[in-house]
Formats: sequence, C-alpha cells, structure tokens
Amino acid sequence: MNEKQIYSMPLIGDKAPAFEAVTTQGNISFPKDYEGKWVILFSHPADFTPVCTTEFMTFASMAKELEDLNTDLIGLSIDSLYAHIAWLRKIQELEWQDYKNLEVKFPLIEDIKMDVAAKYGMIQPNQSSTQAVRAVFFIDPKGIIRTIMYYPLELGRNFDEIKRVILALQKNDKDGVALPADWRPGDDTIIPTPGSCGAAKERLEDDSADKYCLDWFMCFKRENK
Repeated sequence: MNEKQIYSMPLIGDKAPAFEAVTTQGNISFPKDYEGKWVILFSHPADFTPVCTTEFMTFASMAKELEDLNTDLIGLSIDSLYAHIAWLRKIQELEWQDYKNLEVKFPLIEDIKMDVAAKYGMIQPNQSSTQAVRAVFFIDPKGIIRTIMYYPLELGRNFDEIKRVILALQKNDKDGVALPADWRPGDDTIIPTPGSCGAAKERLEDDSADKYCLDWFMCFKRENK
C-alpha cells in the first residue's frame, strides 16, 4: 500500500467508493447490494477490544430501529473473518448496562489487506498503521456520501448523534429544509435563504402561520412536535 492510498479519502458529496468484500453475513457488493437504502459504513480498530465491544453492543441494539429508517449498518476492521465470528459470538455472552444477549446481524467486513479501509481513508498513520480509526460514513440511497465522522481509537462514538444525523438527512431530502443547531425531530426547521432582494422582501412580508422570521436571511418553518 502506498502513501497516497493511505491518506486518500472520499469527501462529502462524492460517490461512495465501490468494493466487494467478505463479511460475517456473506459476500457483499457495495453499493450494488444496497441500492435504495441508506447505509452507515463504519470502521473500528480491532476485535476483542473494550471500546469496540461497547460500540458493537450499541449498534446491535439500534439495528432494528435503523432498519425501520431504511438504513443498514456495515462494519469494518482489519481483522480476519474468523476473529470477527469469534468476537461477535462472545458479544452475545456479555452484559453491559442494559445490553445483553445481543446478536450482531449486520455484516462485519474482513479487511486484512486494508483494501476497503484505504479507499475510505480509515487508516491514519499518526494513530495507527495497522488499525482503522473510528470512521462513520453516511451514504444515501443514491450512493452519495452525505456526512463523515472521525473519532480517535480511544474515544467511543456518540450514538444519539449517529441516529440524529440519519433523521436530519432524511428530513432534508423530504422537505428541502435546513436543520438548526441541536435539531431533533419535531423541532422547527430553517427555510432556505432567499436569493434576491425581492424574495427577501416577500419573505418578511409573508405572515403565514406556519413560518416566522428573525430577519430576512433567517426564517423558520413551524413543525408539529
């Protein structure tokens, strides 16, 4: 693997790099097998590590909830298929907080050669040259990368935020609105800024009950809680 491959990574708005992989749920071809679905593609440093174990227990507990949002999970680490299988079986035996008897049903990619990790910039040498950082790629049903998160090896992810991002992206696609800081479903949303002086004037003079403006550039749509 050369240096360019290690550091290259796709950007928000790019087509998600295609790959074929062996996983704990059989072979997958991405994005072909996931057409029409949202995908959360995430990496973790290694199997049988404590932070990763808490994350997989949390992901497993959320899988059905995400499935109801037309969202599939795909995990990855630079470990063998058999290490993956042994670790996921061990997770079923563990109890942490309110999580127990959790079966990880989403695919976990075997990436010993780091092929997929390299395509997504998951190997960051100042952290590790043999382990992936905690990357999260949110990929829409058209195969476009919409959000990217990166966490260091020692920091577990915020799963409330992961779910919030999916909900926000789907809200944006559905209604064409922007989402303010700390937006949650049911909160008021932001109407796109007008692109002309005339539109700005009309926006301020519009007294529709379903919207309100703080200024010409900052107007909100009322949402039902």
